Amino acid sequence: MTVMEVSPKEYKRLSKKASPGSPVLKDCAKAFLIGGTICTLGEALFQVVTTAGAEEKIARLTVSVSLILLAVILTGLQVFDNIAKHAGAGTLVPITGFANAVVAPAIEFKSEGFVLGLGAKMFIIAGPVIVYGTVASVIYGIIYWITTLF
Repeated sequence: MTVMEVSPKEYKRLSKKASPGSPVLKDCAKAFLIGGTICTLGEALFQVVTTAGAEEKIARLTVSVSLILLAVILTGLQVFDNIAKHAGAGTLVPITGFANAVVAPAIEFKSEGFVLGLGAKMFIIAGPVIVYGTVASVIYGIIYWITTLF
């Protein structure tokens, strides 16, 4: 068995040849349109709920829960992943992207049972986000508290 040595320059040339280019402008446009559609859907739902007579606080809660539920249902039906293939970062609108990040691993590992599969794997991606957000909010709260003391 012989080992083929490739120079760094040759490796770079080969990897560039094997890797297709990314249509950045097209990808950005798709992300913008689909992410904007998700946000527009949320705003339209907010307008409907407030027009129906709900207080602003209740309307915001209703929209948040509705977008989470929609993302969970679309993830369960394996539609969200197909949308994400085209939208890329456009589906990372925080509330729907986070719902997908929690539900997708849970669905993938449900065969391992409720505790070790669904329960443990549900936070495999979302767990670090929750921990980081909690720690960051505590640090920001302490900084805010210290700056308002004086």
